[in-house]
Amino acid sequence: MIDRFTDGLLTPAETASYLDIPQSTLRSWLEDKAAGAPLIHQVRPVRGGQPSVPFIAVAEVHVLRSLRSLGLGMSQIREAAAAVRDAFDTPYGLTSRRFATEGVDIFIAHGTGDHHSERDDQTPLPELLSDCFRCLIREPGDDFPSSLRLRQYPESVPVVINPGFGQGRPVVAANRVPVKAITDLWEAGETVEDIAYDFSMTPEQVGVLCRSTVLPVH
Repeated sequence: MIDRFTDGLLTPAETASYLDIPQSTLRSWLEDKAAGAPLIHQVRPVRGGQPSVPFIAVAEVHVLRSLRSLGLGMSQIREAAAAVRDAFDTPYGLTSRRFATEGVDIFIAHGTGDHHSERDDQTPLPELLSDCFRCLIREPGDDFPSSLRLRQYPESVPVVINPGFGQGRPVVAANRVPVKAITDLWEAGETVEDIAYDFSMTPEQVGVLCRSTVLPVH
């Protein structure tokens, strides 16, 4: 069983691709620190070229991307991230369940100065971050996420990264089929009707999934 915190799940290149961010941006975040601690946690890979990004770091990247998309600067995020970690007594404070409740106020006090982002002076920051929190899926009673819904895919066909399935590659939430298995058939010329039949999906779901997908070449 893959440990969410200590086992490498993805390479940085895979992480950037699956979360739809530039590799240069992710490299910068992986090298950044908050109060002397890594802003995004990595682990030492077993061998060169092997995965070094654990699942918890994939979730951290998702949160950081959401904060940056709201117009928050990196200096604001570093200071606020350090405060959240201290308040919750965990290095993974940005992914804690408590961040969705208490953490936003801490973030505001240390990083943004008010409840509104720089991109929108009307909508409160907690409301703007609600989609980010919904994408972090937790088991009952668990403070940290067990899977991440990828927001670039439509809600009609939820796609997740779950360390327990598909070796961390994106899978369809409903049937746990790797997205690449579906898109490979589509690119090979299989009809959406045949693919849908094979995986107990509707042709509409297969069509929208394939049109939404951009995966790295292996």
